[in-house]
Amino acid sequence: VQLVESGGELVQAGGSLRLSCAGSGRTFSAYAMGWFRRAPGKERELVAAISWSGSSTYYADSVKGRFTISRDNAKNTLYLQMNSLKPEDTAVYYCAARGSRYYYTLDRDYDYWGQGTQVTVSS
Repeated sequence: VQLVESGGELVQAGGSLRLSCAGSGRTFSAYAMGWFRRAPGKERELVAAISWSGSSTYYADSVKGRFTISRDNAKNTLYLQMNSLKPEDTAVYYCAARGSRYYYTLDRDYDYWGQGTQVTVSS
C-alpha cells in the first residue's frame, strides 16, 4: 500500500491541525494504521494507532485528550486531529500501515510508511 500524508504546517501554540494520510494500492481496510513522529534529535515514537475497523485506538500519554485518530475506509484515508498543540509537538509526522487487523506499538512492526509531513508549533 502507498501512503501519502498531508496537512502539516506552521501553527501557533494552542492551535489545531488535521493531518490526513491517503492510502492506495491495496485494500486499505485490511490494515491497522498508526501515526508516528520524529522530533529533531529524538527517536521516532508512536503517537496514535487504530485498528482496521476503527473500533480500537491507542494514544501516547503525551497526546491523550488532545489528539484523535480516525479513519474512513470508504475514502482510504487516515486522520489525526491535533488540538491544543504545544511546541513539543513539533516533528515530522508519518503514517504507517501494518498488514493485520490490530495495531502494534513498535515502528518495526509496521510494513508501509509515508514520506512524512512537517508540523511546527511556535510558542
